[in-house]
Amino acid sequence: MIRSANLNIIASGGLAAAASVLFAGATAFAAPATAPTESPAFRGNSLGSAPALPVKDLSKVKLNKRWKVETPTGFSSFAVAGAKAYTIVKRDVDGNPTEVLVAIDVKSGKEAWAAPLTIMNKYDGGGDAGTGDNKGGDGPRSTPAVNDGKVYAIDANLGVYAFDAASGKEVWKRDVMKDNAGVQIKWQNAASPLIDGNVLLMAGGGPGQGLLGLDKNTGEVVWKGEDDKMTHATPILADIHGVHQAIFFTQSGLVAVDPAKGSVLWRAEFPFKVSTAASPVVYEDVVYCSAGYGVGAGAFKISKSGSGLKSEPLWRRENQCFNHWSTPVVKDGYLYGMFSFKEYGSGPVACVDIKTGKDIWQEAGFGPGQLILSGDNLVALSDKGEVVFIKADPNKYTELKREDILDGKVWSYPVLAYNHLFARSTAEGGCWEIK
Repeated sequence: MIRSANLNIIASGGLAAAASVLFAGATAFAAPATAPTESPAFRGNSLGSAPALPVKDLSKVKLNKRWKVETPTGFSSFAVAGAKAYTIVKRDVDGNPTEVLVAIDVKSGKEAWAAPLTIMNKYDGGGDAGTGDNKGGDGPRSTPAVNDGKVYAIDANLGVYAFDAASGKEVWKRDVMKDNAGVQIKWQNAASPLIDGNVLLMAGGGPGQGLLGLDKNTGEVVWKGEDDKMTHATPILADIHGVHQAIFFTQSGLVAVDPAKGSVLWRAEFPFKVSTAASPVVYEDVVYCSAGYGVGAGAFKISKSGSGLKSEPLWRRENQCFNHWSTPVVKDGYLYGMFSFKEYGSGPVACVDIKTGKDIWQEAGFGPGQLILSGDNLVALSDKGEVVFIKADPNKYTELKREDILDGKVWSYPVLAYNHLFARSTAEGGCWEIK
């Protein structure tokens, strides 16, 4: 058994006294009722966007720490819903190094429950994480998803799980390696579950079932197809020309499918080398993608073709415009994100025109951190653990606020929920009230 005591609270910041006022219930720990207040999946949603912060002048924003806890190793981000924050860490369970899904009470920072996933003695090429280097450390990379009272997780060995979000009781699990002739990749799985309706979408199966749609209630296969080999990139949902679709970034390139049936809607070839980890980005009828290791970036225009859709190359920057594993966001036709490859501690946050691929501006000093969009602003985390609020403005880089909040290496996404910031590193995770 895993006991809640295994997750140590590092600092509560007087939370117990504040709990009765601020956290009397889930609704008290919330943004205005008209705003979406939770962040239930990887990057919050497929767009990496969150509601605007309830602060008029972000240069004067204050981050009041509510709690910090140990989050040993890995780059799983938080999913926050139902007054719990979920992430995946690595722990010793019965003498074995194990990936463990943990549920943290957002009011107190105390562990509500924990569930072991898979034993992982060694990841391919992970090494021991150090500040300012390219060693990721041996730990989980996938982020849970919360949907209809259940929390879903995919472990490094392509085990897929559903747990009751309240109790942590296992509802179902599936071994894709065994049940669907899974094909593993270097560094193991890092993609997160994507849920649309009653279907959990993922890649990782063998020939004829490279793409999978699982029933979110039972784990049984709803549909399977294609020979695509998986990457580390999480698929996204989009509506293009009125057609709802899931877009996968596989070793063959981009492939869009009907999420309910798995039928292919369009394809776009794109090269693969070593690892593809950033998700695609959609703006109107343009789909952008990027990878490291000499690949670079490109964009495709999606158009109607009879009763279907087709893709055509729009632009390509080979060995340039890298998103190593940091998926950018898009606003008004401009991409904002971490554009660098192995520039640890120094890589820039940048603005790029999604329709032309032209660089607009860059600001160094972030490394391969992560960012999300919040209204007209960006919330960025540098790989050193600094949270930075930036205007989403193509005219110039405008930094509004910067504060160092985390120790350890930070390659995980910041999360906004209940008017609070949630973030984690390879060492610690925490919650900060935004005032």
